[in-house]
Amino acid sequence: MTNEAYYGAEYCILMRQACEQLTALVEKWRASYVGETDVQPIVYCTHRIKSPESMMRKLAARGLPNTPEAAKRQVYDGVGFRIVCAFESDVFLIIQHLESCGIFTVEHKKDYLSYPKPNGYRSVHLCVRMNDSGVLAEIQVRTIAMDCWATLEHQLRYKKNVANDTLLKSELKRCADEIASVDLTMQTIRELLKEADSF
Repeated sequence: MTNEAYYGAEYCILMRQACEQLTALVEKWRASYVGETDVQPIVYCTHRIKSPESMMRKLAARGLPNTPEAAKRQVYDGVGFRIVCAFESDVFLIIQHLESCGIFTVEHKKDYLSYPKPNGYRSVHLCVRMNDSGVLAEIQVRTIAMDCWATLEHQLRYKKNVANDTLLKSELKRCADEIASVDLTMQTIRELLKEADSF
């Protein structure tokens, strides 16, 4: 089934416009940082519209009606937008920008960077409603190191009949903790370099 067949052609246009608005916003910020900082705060960003199959699985998992109307009104990540940053401090800088940008209303915030999930996942999620169209979107902001971990964890999570599943989860959690430690070390190195430049 196509996105247009599931969400409706007009709503799909609005979803794509939301992606374009968010991309333009991020590109504007990236341009403004050129030459101003040691490392670009935003490494890259990606976006996608959730496939009908994935959306229907999510609705079922949440016990919601399996309808396009429920998908549009009750699930935020029909439009998914991810911003990947160099350092943890950049994540919170970008979150501040997002919360004050004016093109959407933040309806929920999930700070898994300050309060990681039990499996080790670290990121900040903003569940937003676009001001001009009412389209729901979820914006994820994380470091490049955690994005690497999350990408692999996502792929492994959907593998069926994995031997030693408990061991796999334990190893993924260990890797997440090690990556968080690396992020902290890189942040410290960055601060030390800034101090050296200030003398």
